[in-house]
Amino acid sequence: MDVDLNKVTVRVPGTSANCGPGFDCLGLAATIYNDLELTLLEEKSLTIEAKGDGAETIPTDEKNIVWKAARMILERSGYAEKFQGAILKMTNHIPMSRGLGSSAAAIVAGLFAANEIVGKPFNRKEILKFATEIEGHPDNVAPAIYGGFTISTVDNRGQVQTFSFLPKLKLKLIVAVPDFPLSTRLARQVLPKTVMLKDAIFNVSRASMLIAALMQGKEKFLATAFDDALHQPYRTKLVPGMQEVFHAAKKAGAVGVALSGAGPCLIAFSPVDKHIENNIAVEMVQAFKKNEVQADALILDLDTRGAFVV
Repeated sequence: MDVDLNKVTVRVPGTSANCGPGFDCLGLAATIYNDLELTLLEEKSLTIEAKGDGAETIPTDEKNIVWKAARMILERSGYAEKFQGAILKMTNHIPMSRGLGSSAAAIVAGLFAANEIVGKPFNRKEILKFATEIEGHPDNVAPAIYGGFTISTVDNRGQVQTFSFLPKLKLKLIVAVPDFPLSTRLARQVLPKTVMLKDAIFNVSRASMLIAALMQGKEKFLATAFDDALHQPYRTKLVPGMQEVFHAAKKAGAVGVALSGAGPCLIAFSPVDKHIENNIAVEMVQAFKKNEVQADALILDLDTRGAFVV
């Protein structure tokens, strides 16, 4: 097979998990992307090039998570012996270790690209299963694959089910990106091992209301639907000024606010109105600044496509 035929470029969206009350089960895809150009080689040679956000910290050897994901496809499709090496060229726009799904995007990119080159033996549902095996949970990889909002469950056998949908409400996503990283491992360490029944009920009711309001286009029900009692209260101490940023965003016109994934990014959901969107972005950055945190703001849309071949 000619080497030129063994090359593909894929684009994967950034994601925001939890969406407030949907801890480890809700997610969304946003219009910020990482690109991967993958060339599979028959000789045992690995070249990894990265540019963009966090490029200097990305492993350029066998430990690279994109290559690990690609190798999974090759092994499970029977092509591991044929293709023992690769050239990976990554262009990253998704901030790393900020709660916007950079690791999920890397995993999905590797899986998607390798799957495409070997003739697409696996469908999206199977790729979701592989991605969940690597990531450990589907809340970020699911929207990276399907786009839109996603709801995911994992049964006792480890089987993943994902429902993806596009809301009837048009919303802008205003993401405040602090200038410090936060590891998911640390963000999980601060969580309690057990939760109060009232907190569980609180989250079930909010998550249910959130999905119903989005699917029916009922903006008035979103006012408290993004609230959470299971993880955000415990992670507040890891993100200086978090509550002040939430308050500033709501005061500026946001219909809801949440910690993006494990953080430290904070996401506000805005009506589609340039004045309101810009005002929310400015106020979130200023609120962070008052807490001695430098931050940038991204104004994004909901990605509706998920991962695709460019």
